[in-house]
Amino acid sequence: MTSAPSVARSLAKWAHAFKPTHADLALADRALKDTLAVALAARNHPLKDIVTSAELPEAARWAAMSHVIDFDDLHIETTTHISVVTVPAVLAARGDARAYLAGAGTFARLAAAFGWGHYAAGWHITCTAGAPAAAVAAGISFGLSEDELARAISLSIPAAGGVQEAFGTHGKSLQVGMAAAAGVTAARLARAGATAAPAAVESWLRKLGGNPESLQVPDTPAVPGGLAIKMFPCCYAMQRPIAAIRELKAKLGGIDVNKVTKIKATTPAGTVHPLIYDHPTTGLEGKFSIQYSLATALLDDYSGFESFTDKMVQRPEAKKLMGLVEVVKTDLPINNLLNGDVVIEITMADGTTHKTQMALPPGAPERPPTDAELADKIKSCGDDLPAMLNNITWEQGAKEMVKAF
Repeated sequence: MTSAPSVARSLAKWAHAFKPTHADLALADRALKDTLAVALAARNHPLKDIVTSAELPEAARWAAMSHVIDFDDLHIETTTHISVVTVPAVLAARGDARAYLAGAGTFARLAAAFGWGHYAAGWHITCTAGAPAAAVAAGISFGLSEDELARAISLSIPAAGGVQEAFGTHGKSLQVGMAAAAGVTAARLARAGATAAPAAVESWLRKLGGNPESLQVPDTPAVPGGLAIKMFPCCYAMQRPIAAIRELKAKLGGIDVNKVTKIKATTPAGTVHPLIYDHPTTGLEGKFSIQYSLATALLDDYSGFESFTDKMVQRPEAKKLMGLVEVVKTDLPINNLLNGDVVIEITMADGTTHKTQMALPPGAPERPPTDAELADKIKSCGDDLPAMLNNITWEQGAKEMVKAF
């Protein structure tokens, strides 16, 4: 068999030789707990009946259910939901922290080679970069050789796709699930001896707007830039506007929403690129709306699961506030969802204006959640979860997923 081209071979070589540091292992432990918490929070979600009745593979079921409430972590530098693909892939392959980190590191490096332009063009990069990453995560779990890992990456390419038009529907989480399952299947095929066309990786990367020559594979850390933890169960592009309003309310001692006459949000256009619903009517659509991010932050003490139900998105007071929103999108060049600042101005009936500005929301890599904030998040996903996930192992995590889904 001819040697794999640089992309597949470089990633396989790094992943096969990877040795985690203590910091890497801490990130893996947090990713396992966070992903399990948000998956188990969806135990009663309608999608559960769909994925189980359709008899999807474990990795597909678990990844879809981990993503459906949109509360999972994000790699800011590449706008990818790394753990929602790689944790389920590892659990389905009965792997461990090293397998997760190898898959997560592959994910971050491959996504970086795609660049912001791939996401801005409308691709769901969590799926495009996710399938090869899941192949590595499962492959390390299965004990594949370096050459087998390179073939697994190549074999995942036919299923490595997803588009942002799926946002606000079950399709978003289902295409994430299919990416995870595709990676596990590719690893199994490589283990069974399937041959592959390694050139497919570079061809695919280039055709989707990536740059194979830009691929960089530094030894450490496993995930360059770390992972952002969401504090609210909605698109990451909404975390900053919600947090900004919450901080303003705390500073002012509250805002009388009945006296609000205008809400102006100024933000770099790219940072709200995923927010495609100006007039959401369902809970899922509300998770991708800057207008609703401002309304829920003003109306609710905490923008949690209840805030993103159909009933809450459709409440008259929310519709009224969304109608008062003016979004000003600047042309600041960006390469991720936290570039620049969001500036929010709220005008009251008496003419007074309240203004706030935010660069980094709580949970961002540069503003990591405290132990108490992370514990509160896990508890919000289920009263039984803090005790269950306190010292959870990867083996136990797989058993919990089997029981739940």
